[in-house]
Amino acid sequence: MQNHLSEDLVEKLRKLEKKFDTMGQDLNSYLDGLLYADYLTYWDYVHLDVLLNLQTPRTPFKDETIFILYHQITELYFKLILHAIQRVAETHKIQVDELIVQLDRMNSYFDALINSFHIMIDGMDKEQFLKFRMSLLPASGFQSAQYRKIEICSTSLINLVAKGKREELQDASLETHYDHLYWKRGATELATGKKTLTLRQFEMKYREEFLDLSEKYKDKNISSVYESLTREEQADARLIECLRTYDQKANVLWPMMHYRSAARYLNKHPEEIAATGGTNWQKYLPPHFQAIMFFPQLWKDEEIEQWGKV
Repeated sequence: MQNHLSEDLVEKLRKLEKKFDTMGQDLNSYLDGLLYADYLTYWDYVHLDVLLNLQTPRTPFKDETIFILYHQITELYFKLILHAIQRVAETHKIQVDELIVQLDRMNSYFDALINSFHIMIDGMDKEQFLKFRMSLLPASGFQSAQYRKIEICSTSLINLVAKGKREELQDASLETHYDHLYWKRGATELATGKKTLTLRQFEMKYREEFLDLSEKYKDKNISSVYESLTREEQADARLIECLRTYDQKANVLWPMMHYRSAARYLNKHPEEIAATGGTNWQKYLPPHFQAIMFFPQLWKDEEIEQWGKV
């Protein structure tokens, strides 16, 4: 009995032959490889065995595994946010609808992060945490480079400069802006005001990468992309709402969750316990103190005055 290939299959083979011929490759060799290749499995595709063995606690306390897992999950969500930002930056003359799609994705990722933070606030035994955290020094969640990249790729660097320095440094270089970023004040020794080892390690590893990223995204961060739109496009109510929502989630709600977690574990009357790495969390985490906004042009004066007071 003679089998006949369908016209659809023959057409696909022709297209494949043309594709591989253009690259100077032999389609038959690739078909041989396909013939003998094993089927793909879910566990191999997502590297499940590797993923589930990336948790290596440093103490015998069981809840340290929760702490590690949550931070790893957080970093994966940060990667999703950066992926969406990259889509915006790399789309030539992006349309409002596509920009809204990507902003909706970023907002949904932040929603997942914000709504899951109860795992950190109530999901660990406090006494265990206060013990195993001492084995983590000088490491700190402060050292999340991906979160800093989200900030850099979302707005002009001047908007990330420490609150009292923005007007003075408005026309300064990117490097000067970087040297006065707000988060550096959050990693100073409480007693002396000197840079903590946590900050020195962080800058040694990422300073040049952050400066390169700042230069690369100078004209294609989300705020710059918004400013490049026509006035009619900028006035789109859906877009404005998405941008304002993103600003609030990234710069108010997410930091507030960190602050509540720190307060839950590190407030101990009559003395307050320093955070890992010696970070000055009491002055660094509350968003009202920093007044960081990706899109200050979208907020009224009275909203700016109340920023972070929740």
